[in-house]
Amino acid sequence: MTLVKLGYVAMSMNLQNASPSQTMTYKQFSGIKDGEAAILKLERIAKSNLENCLRLLKHNVLNEIHFFRFSSKLIPLANHPELKGWDFISPLKPELDAIKEYLTLHPMRVDFHPDHFVLLNSSDVNVLKNTFKALKMHEALLKGMGIDPTHRCVLHVGGAYEDKEKALEQFIHNWGLTPASLQQMIILENDDTVFSAADALYLSEKLGIPHVFDYHHHLAYNERDWLLDWERIVGTWSQSSLPVKMHISSPRSQEDYKAHADFIDPKMFLDFLQGIKGSVDEIDCMIEAKKKDDALFRLVEELQGIDGIEWVDKSSFNLK
Repeated sequence: MTLVKLGYVAMSMNLQNASPSQTMTYKQFSGIKDGEAAILKLERIAKSNLENCLRLLKHNVLNEIHFFRFSSKLIPLANHPELKGWDFISPLKPELDAIKEYLTLHPMRVDFHPDHFVLLNSSDVNVLKNTFKALKMHEALLKGMGIDPTHRCVLHVGGAYEDKEKALEQFIHNWGLTPASLQQMIILENDDTVFSAADALYLSEKLGIPHVFDYHHHLAYNERDWLLDWERIVGTWSQSSLPVKMHISSPRSQEDYKAHADFIDPKMFLDFLQGIKGSVDEIDCMIEAKKKDDALFRLVEELQGIDGIEWVDKSSFNLK
């Protein structure tokens, strides 16, 4: 028997005025003549984003959702080079403490998926420095929320740079330059264009990084049957305190296969579940769909009454 927990990404389609990704461009920032006032405005936006995060967590608890991805846009311009030295954590302590207190009372799995410009396999020194800076921001937020940062940040391998084998080795080289605390945060995902599940698994096993299997990405781009590697994928989580994690999304159309649909195709998800049934005690499935929590709610409805599925609560079930 396998316990399956469903989660969703960053935003709710049901809560009004609850975006955790409100932002401010550098042009807008620099247009404010008083520098102190400009920083205070950034901090107000960040505070609002964190307050909305807390609202989302409460929404999750109400709906018995135990798995959630935070937005990586909580703090606008946190890594902008013109704001070097800005202490954005200290002014946010009350809001971070409120999240910490709530998660202490209502534990749930939370994590981040930093933006596409966070690249650990770049040969460009400045890109790598900015990657470390972005990861340190995520680490500071997690610690501020009282969350152990270990295995909380999903990354893709990065770019191929016209030579995939060389790019894989560049990742290994750069891993040696990555601070140990940042290494501990990272879990590695296959993508739909360049680095297959087999490629990500190669790095995961070599470097001791848990592998997040993205089923949709695999269907879009793969080199072999994923079931041949499933036991090894599970093995990459053997040293983690967290359950195995995977991503589920569905193609928007056959013509636009790589794009994410609004909702999840239940048959596609069930095909995956039949493949992994009984292989793990628990698996946490992050729904990457345009309709966010609505996609989770619809999937739950569509899985009701399916043979072999025994519901535990509103978002979790045992797969028999």
